[in-house]
Amino acid sequence: MRTTASSAAGTIDGTLDGTIGTVSPVELSLVVPLFNEEESVGPLIERICAAMATYPSAWELILVDDGSTDATIANAKLSLSRSGLILRIIELQRNFGQTAAMQAGITEARGRLIATLDGDLQNDPKDIPSMVAELERRELDLLVGWRKNRQDGLFLRKVPSFIANRLIGRITGVRLHDYGCSLKIYRSAVIKQVQLMGEMHRFIPAWVAGVVPSSRIGEMPVTHHARQHGVSKYGISRTFRVILDLLSVMFFMRFKARPGHFFGSLGLGLGALSALILFYLFIDKFILGNDIGTRPLFMIGVMLFLSSAQMITTGILAEMIARIYYRDGASLSYIVRAVHEGVDSSDATPQP
Repeated sequence: MRTTASSAAGTIDGTLDGTIGTVSPVELSLVVPLFNEEESVGPLIERICAAMATYPSAWELILVDDGSTDATIANAKLSLSRSGLILRIIELQRNFGQTAAMQAGITEARGRLIATLDGDLQNDPKDIPSMVAELERRELDLLVGWRKNRQDGLFLRKVPSFIANRLIGRITGVRLHDYGCSLKIYRSAVIKQVQLMGEMHRFIPAWVAGVVPSSRIGEMPVTHHARQHGVSKYGISRTFRVILDLLSVMFFMRFKARPGHFFGSLGLGLGALSALILFYLFIDKFILGNDIGTRPLFMIGVMLFLSSAQMITTGILAEMIARIYYRDGASLSYIVRAVHEGVDSSDATPQP
């Protein structure tokens, strides 16, 4: 076992062949974010090893512990000495959220392809080899799992997810049945062009559509199991956060590289309305001779003018910030405490 400590914030680093640093023989990287899954992590590793036993190429398993407060890390370390398993455990300094944990795993992944799945045993690792084959057959850059027979509560999970999936598909233009399924297969060179922040992991297909055509994003039905251990980290309150995140996604998809157009359009619209009101009051004052000093319409016109100027200047500032962002890049909001490794990547061999 090898442990590497780190205190630096994670940043995206990679090459177009999907590797980090030097070329790795690993073909597929499995990334699993974990948070307080002490009862699930052992069976999860067993299921993954069983599902990947006949996979023809070398693969690695990356477990990302997102600041668990139970025995998740200790139970995961029991598999570090497992023969033939390339296992790396990334231990984050505290709980940063599923999106940051997923980004940490994707950043560290060395495979040409990357698979992500949840650590609660609800996703079935047996679907991964068939999904990889389907992605290659259809020449896709992202294949999303579709929990067609979802084993969750009807009103707390299924109905909100159905509404959210329809809304996300309509706004983003990437129409999928199940945005929330964590079981996905990516081409490493593509997903590493996408920077995940906040709680945006559920909108990954929309972000990927920003770097590749939506025609290269597909889905296929996958198996879904009921939760066996622990409690769900999500509830009905997530619906409201999804709506707010969706507004952010809509803004970034359309105006990420040109935010000045968004704020400028609002500013020009408010300015045009202000100009009409003030022109009308000008005629009313200087031609018709009426008093306009105490009229509410006069105050509205002035406020619209000030709002217009504010929106336009905000757009200019946003354009400047966007240029700095694209010039310098950005750091991710997670910190790695340590990386625990079992088998060195130079000894990578396909599972027997």
